[in-house]
Amino acid sequence: MSAESSSSEPASSETGDGLTPEFADTLEADVFARNCASRDVLQNVTSRWGLLALAALAEGELRFSALRRRVDGVSERMLSQTLHTLERDGFVTRTVLQSIPPKVEYSLTDLGADVAGRLTAIIELVEGRVDDVSHARREYDARGDRP
Repeated sequence: MSAESSSSEPASSETGDGLTPEFADTLEADVFARNCASRDVLQNVTSRWGLLALAALAEGELRFSALRRRVDGVSERMLSQTLHTLERDGFVTRTVLQSIPPKVEYSLTDLGADVAGRLTAIIELVEGRVDDVSHARREYDARGDRP
């Protein structure tokens, strides 16, 4: 298949990091470009559980069970997958504590703390304006002019 093919299948990665070879050496990311590697990272960070896990860890390191309690509603499996993804992307560090039974703690890397700080600001903005959103939704629903 040529590089100009319009297949919906993603290009195979030879770099091992999820980046296609033709974009692996790109220095400048453009999230609006279809093949930009930052889209994948942005998806991981801004997913429902990724965002909440990063924000919770911004409060301090947590063991898995405490993190799951803090991020109310997430399943064990989904939290585990989310943490693995965030660890792979360099946002989270997983530390196995020497105890019986073994315990695992999660914390933010410097990169994760930077991103979590910005996400926390967005969360605070949305939480502070939720009444405005509710009002906008009521107005929209009352118009009834949706397609």
